[in-house]
Amino acid sequence: MKVVGLTTQQEVFIGSKEKPFRINEFLIIEDKSQGELMGEIVETSSYNRYIPLNINDGMVDSSVLESLNAIGYNIDDETIHIGKLRLLNEAQYPVETASDVRSPKFYEVKDIMVKQRPDEGLVMGIIKSTDEMIKDMDNELRDISPIFSDGTLISQKEIPFIFDIKSMHQYPHIGIFGGSGSGKSFGMRVLLEETMKLGIPAIVLDPHFEMDFSNSAPYLDKKDTVDFSERFQCLQIGHDIGVKFKDLNTSDLKNLLDASGKLSDAMSNAIDMLHKRKDTFQSFNDRLKNLSRGQDIGSTQKIDKLIAGEQNYTEIERLKDIKELFDKYDKTCPASSVKGIIWRLNRLYNDGVFSNDINAIYEGLNTGKLLVIQGNVRLIQVFSTYLLNNIYHKRRAYKDAQYKNTAGDYFPPFIIATDEAHNFAPKGYDSPSKSILKEISQEGRKYGVFLLLATQRPTLLDETITAQLNTKLVFRTVRSSDIQTIKEETDLTAEEAKRLPYLRSGDSFISSAIMGRTFSIRIRAALTTSPHTINPFDELKNMKNEKNDKLLELIKDKLPITDLNMSNVIAEIEEENNNEKSFTLKDLQQALETLVKEGLIEKTKNAFATTYKEKQE
Repeated sequence: MKVVGLTTQQEVFIGSKEKPFRINEFLIIEDKSQGELMGEIVETSSYNRYIPLNINDGMVDSSVLESLNAIGYNIDDETIHIGKLRLLNEAQYPVETASDVRSPKFYEVKDIMVKQRPDEGLVMGIIKSTDEMIKDMDNELRDISPIFSDGTLISQKEIPFIFDIKSMHQYPHIGIFGGSGSGKSFGMRVLLEETMKLGIPAIVLDPHFEMDFSNSAPYLDKKDTVDFSERFQCLQIGHDIGVKFKDLNTSDLKNLLDASGKLSDAMSNAIDMLHKRKDTFQSFNDRLKNLSRGQDIGSTQKIDKLIAGEQNYTEIERLKDIKELFDKYDKTCPASSVKGIIWRLNRLYNDGVFSNDINAIYEGLNTGKLLVIQGNVRLIQVFSTYLLNNIYHKRRAYKDAQYKNTAGDYFPPFIIATDEAHNFAPKGYDSPSKSILKEISQEGRKYGVFLLLATQRPTLLDETITAQLNTKLVFRTVRSSDIQTIKEETDLTAEEAKRLPYLRSGDSFISSAIMGRTFSIRIRAALTTSPHTINPFDELKNMKNEKNDKLLELIKDKLPITDLNMSNVIAEIEEENNNEKSFTLKDLQQALETLVKEGLIEKTKNAFATTYKEKQE
């Protein structure tokens, strides 16, 4: 391999007769005057006598052609491989043409590619095109990152990519960008598996009910499986966790109600006036309803008339309470605002938001668990607004107490992870959870709270938050607007950006301030699998087969069945199943025809009857 053509201090062309170059491959130039210069291949081509070197204004020019001839390449008869190499560090002078080029040894790239030990970092995958450097690689870096490709588990043959999570204290927050089917959710699963291995507490907002780590990946040998059952917990909003109304302060309550439906200024003011410290759901709801009832009646005089005509003592007391609330709040709390608050409050109640508390989350975080919060997008938006404010400020209060040398209850550092992040922190308009996520993105580093945000549409994610993501994992992306956003927010080169629409599922660029450069990586094989991995068309087939098998089991010992004895067969089936199974004559006939169509039984006809019987082998 030789340097060919016109060179600069940043980029050179390299020619070879034997070795085709690979994108992102690292090579060392042995420049006689400047010493060894390391660079990365960013563009490759191969030429032969059937393809002129200057075709379509290709990446090489006449200077490359002349230098190939000068150093002994026979471009008329040989295939010539050419690569554009970009130096990792700018050279002092233009690189000398005809300098030798070689592959580096592992020790020469170790400081660039390996920033942390496997047991102290996140083993995310392998660095592509590094297989020629692993001969003298450290043993602790071997066989730790198998790859799943084309339905097969492949042992590690490249340098592993290990993310230095400790450096997030200086360079916080991770973004995962990629279109549908790009491997984005797969990459997020791998990152979360690694955080569980290290015992790092985490909250995962899971609107798709897929971040369950109970099932081991089917392609793993039993000896390679990892049991995460004690390291994570799935919690459903309204069932396992909720909001204890009595613990809400007025600000928390307004955040929750605003998440249920946008609050007007008049509603916000009404809540300030009507909500009392230590209110229960019932006491606050009754106060709202009584005030609304008084406003519907319309005046103090009308309420007094109702009291005067009422015989029931309990109702008289309620009307007195209505009168008191009406006199005190009618002029400051408009009727429409009170009704709007009641509607939002009841919506949250019906969703089960007030049916539990978040003690399970406190306990899980303090024991280093990963806690998966499940619910639909709207419900998670509502709940996460309260939850994230609560746990973030608990952590902040503990750290602030430390700085002030005062006593404070310990609360651990933690990671907040979510897919579909643009739903929780959208660009261009406010959402309930956006405010707290924005605050954490800007200040969380100081308190040990970090974000892991995944989205298919980085263009739709709030720009302030996007700018704070110091590490970005970029999978296949097709939309030009999203590619443009990624180019603006990362150090991906123009050549790398052009490759984004064509990346294989599971291949990714990782642009990180921690690493100091962009690497092309492939995500390792996940140790667990999503509960939604079955192909929907296989699911249809399986359900149909299961239904047919159950049907065949019901009628098998009744065969043969004819038109003449169908009524008797139906009676037998109902009797055997305690009338839990019932058929009409038409139902049974259609079921039998289905079994014939599927080849499970046979059908014959004669002049007297149609007969369904066991299939003859």
